[in-house]
Amino acid sequence: MTARGRTLTLLVVLGFVAFLLWSTLASQRAECSVEVSFQGRTGSATASAASRYDALREAMTAACGPLTSSMNDRIACAGTAPVTRHCRSL
Repeated sequence: MTARGRTLTLLVVLGFVAFLLWSTLASQRAECSVEVSFQGRTGSATASAASRYDALREAMTAACGPLTSSMNDRIACAGTAPVTRHCRSL
């Protein structure tokens, strides 16, 4: 492969990576941070998503993950109200 071919290939790959990064970050419109208390333990997490509802749901899921050991506990934890919740638009 010639030097020109390698340069062109590198530019195409970098352009594709830049497009993937842009398209992923452009869809993030809201960010939520939560603190959850479940069965005497607390956990916190931050998540971003296209809407506040989705960001809040994802943050709750992430915060409950380390606090639970079964699917039933995860569902119960996700159904509890967060101790603190802060959402902002991106």
